[in-house]
Amino acid sequence: MPKFVRNNSLTIVVMALFGLSLAGQTLTGWSVFNDGEREHGADAVPLGTYLTTGHFGEAVFENWESEFLQMGLFVVLTVSLRQKGSPESKSIDGEEEVDREPDPDRPGAPWPVRAGGWLSKLYANSLSITLLAFFVISFALHVITGAAAYSSEQQSHGEAPVTPIEYLATPQLWFESFQNWQSEFLSIAALVGLSIVLRQRGSPESKPVDAPIWETGG
Repeated sequence: MPKFVRNNSLTIVVMALFGLSLAGQTLTGWSVFNDGEREHGADAVPLGTYLTTGHFGEAVFENWESEFLQMGLFVVLTVSLRQKGSPESKSIDGEEEVDREPDPDRPGAPWPVRAGGWLSKLYANSLSITLLAFFVISFALHVITGAAAYSSEQQSHGEAPVTPIEYLATPQLWFESFQNWQSEFLSIAALVGLSIVLRQRGSPESKPVDAPIWETGG
């Protein structure tokens, strides 16, 4: 196996699965959209046109928003909250390696750490900032594309379209968001809770198979 592939195999495989899943969603969504168009007496649209519709954008971004919200909040919450017995939590008492102040003189320290000041402080929180920024961007795109899809449905019933701002006040937007958010929070709770007593040998998301039940990972 080439060194690059071996060193990046987890990211490569997950991104390949993402690409395949997105392609599958796109093709099946295209079919569903065209079925709806035919039911309303309209012509089917080519794939390129479908990619510009609210139907496609809304389906993509409402899911991305929940994923980035889940990961961003999980990163932030694990800074100060604990779960006894879970490898997803820091130790119940005391500080750990991730809590210490960054050392600009440490060999190989990233350049923002060496620069110090606000750059170092920004870098110290860059993971949560970036994940939550992706959530905000995805949510905004969900609102924009969702408004387009909602307006199309409204117009097919002889009603007025809505702007993205007006769409923010509709139950439809929040129904779509909450149905995704609740599943993401449930999956975090399941991982944190189940990892207390269950194991997966070889996974960093699990404690060692012979570790005591209430030993918290750190």
